[in-house]
Amino acid sequence: MTETTGRPELYRLGGLELSSRLIIGSGKYRSFEENRAALDASGAEMITVAVRRVDLSKREAGSLLEHIPPEQFHILPNTAGCYSLEDAVTTAHLARELLDTKLVKLEVIGDERTLFPDSAATIEAARILVEDGFTVLPYVIDDPVACQRLEDCGCAAVMPLGAPIGSGLGIRNPANIRIILETVGVPVIVDAGVGTASDAAIAMELGCTAVLMNTGIAAAKDPVRMARAMNYAVRAGRLAYESGRMPRRLYASASSPEEGLIDVR
Repeated sequence: MTETTGRPELYRLGGLELSSRLIIGSGKYRSFEENRAALDASGAEMITVAVRRVDLSKREAGSLLEHIPPEQFHILPNTAGCYSLEDAVTTAHLARELLDTKLVKLEVIGDERTLFPDSAATIEAARILVEDGFTVLPYVIDDPVACQRLEDCGCAAVMPLGAPIGSGLGIRNPANIRIILETVGVPVIVDAGVGTASDAAIAMELGCTAVLMNTGIAAAKDPVRMARAMNYAVRAGRLAYESGRMPRRLYASASSPEEGLIDVR
């Protein structure tokens, strides 16, 4: 927050300036209307869309892009469902043609059961897409070395998972996230595994730039209220990080100093 306005500070993703540190997805909602209501409640300026699961050529009534127009929100196409470098690169090019955007959330899945990313294929796909002019935001395992390699490729951010996609387990390895934050200079966006507001707050308190989530909101009993909760959590977590938390201590520390106490004996 800026001291003069109380508004969130802007951060950059490639050529974009954003104020909301929450990015949400567009899958698993019961309707496009519910997705849009959750988007509004979340305060997010960016929403990710799976190119292989949504027909982005449709702009008429009843389409996703009618409810979430690219003129109003930043649409982040993703390559979800791609299991090879070639499929991911082809899907990214398709998204650029359909949406006229250089943005792409790069996903190259390496394991069907866990949906963990294939780090080697992700790094190579990122290199190809960056060279082709894309602003690449790669979904990656919470591996500090892989994140460094992706930064070296020219990615605009790195997006390490907090836990497996759709698991809602929260941040399983905060130590690795801390190391990633210390060893890369690009924005770090936790992607996948956030299940509730406290998970989002923890990610932000670690110092992450932003949080991306889909299932944590869409699979809630009341997605719109959960989106609002995530909005508050991300803001609170960021403010706590910027404030600098007190040090942890093994033993008690009196709230009031003992020096200068009046002797009442």
